[in-house]
Amino acid sequence: MADFSRQYCEAFDSELPWDFDINEEFAHLEPDTMVNLICEGFGFVAIGKSAGGEMLLAEVVEDQPEDIDNDSQLIQWRTLDEFIETTKNRKS
Repeated sequence: MADFSRQYCEAFDSELPWDFDINEEFAHLEPDTMVNLICEGFGFVAIGKSAGGEMLLAEVVEDQPEDIDNDSQLIQWRTLDEFIETTKNRKS
């Protein structure tokens, strides 16, 4: 089953019911921790709080290096604003 964040639904598909709120999940995190949550709309796989308290969202890097083992995936951390901008560009 696909899950969508409140922020994705409000920005891109207000008819779609949302499953979780990124800000609420973030508020429960301690610094330098993360929670695995997938938002199919934005394409992230986790919400994290940096040591400095910044909200970051993790996405799997699409072009995986050949020397990485099959059980691993590289991720990159980006801000919610970056995900919104990328999604706007993808939809236009």
